[in-house]
Amino acid sequence: MYLLLIDVLACLAYGVVGIALMALGYLIVDLLTPGKLHELIWSDRNRNATLIVSSNTLGVAIVVATAIATSAEGLAAGLVSTAVYGLVGLVIMALSFVLIDLLTPGKLGSIVAETELHPAAWVNASAHLAVAAVVATAIY
Repeated sequence: MYLLLIDVLACLAYGVVGIALMALGYLIVDLLTPGKLHELIWSDRNRNATLIVSSNTLGVAIVVATAIATSAEGLAAGLVSTAVYGLVGLVIMALSFVLIDLLTPGKLGSIVAETELHPAAWVNASAHLAVAAVVATAIY
């Protein structure tokens, strides 16, 4: 029973780290796009913003899950390595957003705010997931 309690507490701790990283990912996307992201998604039902945030959240989850699965011996070291790898994933995802924005016509941040689903949102979403796969593989 004691081991189960320890495992449950570890699960909760990793969950807190994962949620914090996903929230940070949301904030990063919010900073990179014009307007209030929560309004674009929940009030305006904007598909572009929803696609970008969803892919970012899934990407962070892929990185976090891989970091947990391969984490160092011991809970404290595992939590730290999971947080660090998650932050690395977020930084690279943000850089991919900026790079795509620089290499393509128009402003990607503005495209996210458009009401009609734009192909560039799919490009950015796939970049988030691709970056997550690369970071997850590098962790493993």
